[in-house]
Amino acid sequence: MIFLPILAAAVALTFGIHLLIRSGRRRLWHEAVWGVSMLMFATATGALILGMADGWSSAEFRVYWLFGAVLTVPYLALGEVYLLIRPRWVPHLLLALLLVATATATAIVRTAPVSEALAAEFPLGREVFGDGTAAHRLSQYYAYTGYVILIAGTIWSAFRIGGRPELRDRFLGILLIAVGATIVSIGSGVGAGFGNFAVFSIGHAVGIAVMYWGFLTATRQRAPARS
Repeated sequence: MIFLPILAAAVALTFGIHLLIRSGRRRLWHEAVWGVSMLMFATATGALILGMADGWSSAEFRVYWLFGAVLTVPYLALGEVYLLIRPRWVPHLLLALLLVATATATAIVRTAPVSEALAAEFPLGREVFGDGTAAHRLSQYYAYTGYVILIAGTIWSAFRIGGRPELRDRFLGILLIAVGATIVSIGSGVGAGFGNFAVFSIGHAVGIAVMYWGFLTATRQRAPARS
């Protein structure tokens, strides 16, 4: 099943580079933040691949946990905020807060002690860091908050669309991004909860592909309708 994480990392890396190139050309904040999120996902998945291939080191698990379980979803959610909210000071303020939260999470994960559970083939955060510890809880605080913002943004986008067909692709794209994040979350939760690496891997590969599909849909330019 190691092929699926490799595929997920390749898609996320391609997605992230695509986003950052577009954001540089078009000066679009939401694409820049989404690009950072996808590179985080690719980095975390790369650490997962190395850990599964040759045995987990402390550094590999910390990178996997920080960029995958903690930070990817909040940055994905912030990109959606940039896409949906016009007054730029609101997402800029959230970006400043998220950068502070990122520095805090990095310090906590970097210094957190790890247990002998790291020797397992597919170690879990609650076992490596300890159930209820700060490093373990970060995943819940950061990822759950980011996921709630994603879902709220999707619902808000649905209300904004109303009878405006020109916004339909944007809504469908945001919906697919939220669905993709949900697939990753469910795959991670079920796979980790039952120690099933196959479910975990399938969830990551399918979820990131759906998110990429969502981005392409949200940014698609329709040709003007002819009379």
